Amino acid sequence: MSNYARSSPVYNRVTSGAPISSAEPLVGGTYDLIVIGAGMAGNAAANKCAANGWRVAIVDSLPYGGTCALRGCDPKKILRRGAEIIDSARLMRGKGIDDAGLAMNWSDIMTHKHGFTDLVPERMEAGLDRAGIDTLHGHARFVGTHQIDIDGTRHQAERFLIATGARPRPLDFPGCEHLIDSTEFLQLDVLPARILFVGGGFISFEFAHLVARAGSTAVIIDRGARPLKCFDPDLVELLLDRGREVGIDLRRRTHIAAVERTNETFQVTLEHAGVNEIVEVDLVVHGAGRVSDLAALGLEAAGVEWSDRGVRVRGHLQSTSNPAVWAAGDSADTAGMPLTPIAVAEATVAASNMIKGTTITPDYTGIPTAVFTIPELVRVGMLESEATEQGIDLEIRYSDTSSWYSNYRIGESTAAAKILIDRSNDRIVGAHLLGPEYGELVNTFGLAIKLGLTTRQLKSATAAYPTVGSDLSSML
Repeated sequence: MSNYARSSPVYNRVTSGAPISSAEPLVGGTYDLIVIGAGMAGNAAANKCAANGWRVAIVDSLPYGGTCALRGCDPKKILRRGAEIIDSARLMRGKGIDDAGLAMNWSDIMTHKHGFTDLVPERMEAGLDRAGIDTLHGHARFVGTHQIDIDGTRHQAERFLIATGARPRPLDFPGCEHLIDSTEFLQLDVLPARILFVGGGFISFEFAHLVARAGSTAVIIDRGARPLKCFDPDLVELLLDRGREVGIDLRRRTHIAAVERTNETFQVTLEHAGVNEIVEVDLVVHGAGRVSDLAALGLEAAGVEWSDRGVRVRGHLQSTSNPAVWAAGDSADTAGMPLTPIAVAEATVAASNMIKGTTITPDYTGIPTAVFTIPELVRVGMLESEATEQGIDLEIRYSDTSSWYSNYRIGESTAAAKILIDRSNDRIVGAHLLGPEYGELVNTFGLAIKLGLTTRQLKSATAAYPTVGSDLSSML
């Protein structure tokens, strides 16, 4: 197991803020805008406002880059590449590939990951410096409606944009302090043999599919009857079957009663239908959701209303209670999904509204989301249940694509597509796909939904063949 310490700066950032010094605070700068959070969203807004001639500062207590680039999406998918290769070779067993002895070297692939993530902070900070943006470091905390304290230095600004992202949702069962979060998982030096994931969402499923191909045993504990709730339930069930084939053990309607550490292992007490069971594992990972990371910002001092869902904002992303404060991404209570592209889009809209004095609202139409299991499960637009509730005259075009050429070629036996079409206008209202490379294909469906293209228009395009993209017209 990794020696990644609980006292690391990453862990402290998501659990507590640094206290303001009792000494007389130093006087810092005065700005048109201070961005709190140096992730993708904060970076986008800072650059946009600086390009407009504003004096801008950005601050973070962690290395610049944010969750996606350093502790989430990007490093996760680098590690997934190793799992993809293992799985691809196994699918071709008996079809010309001998996979005997093929294995993931966890240490080497982690080094490969660091080859990307370790360069991000310096590159991002250098880019901000070139744009004339003051790059600050430390724990930011509001001490007034227009003032923040950064580790004892006070800074003034006309406006603030909060883009601090999210942190793991607090858990309350005995022994929950023994769990590691996704950040710590992505820093493991050694991959343990038996891993239990708490929660039936993105983090648990993506990591479980990764470690199962890396040779570890994966158990997922989900309190509900249906995991991955934001995806099509029929395709989720196909994915669960695929996961079982590689040894992923999903326990539905199961609660964690307690976690107890015994030497180098953990005894996890599970409760299902009133019956307790003890499972011994080497690592327990928190994948049970995230909440906005706002508690340490002292928002009350600025009169900013907020909750675990984020800062309460108007449609144009300005705080409902302090007009000097704006928020984007996981820091804002909006209708947008907790996705990096949405955070960047919201930050860009917020910056534009600040600059122009407008009240434009973000457009969330046609934005896809994916869980990068193997194969990946993707969605854009409405679920079948949502379309039905809205009274849409729905036509469902379902295809089992497992035997189609693009999947036969690579030996994949689990793949499907469900396309939802409004009969009244021949437009796609939802697209749900499970299969290799469908994370790329869903982008075309997203564009079609955003632009209001009909299925007739989509089918009129001629794709390069043979490609996964050429399957689109057959799905329609």
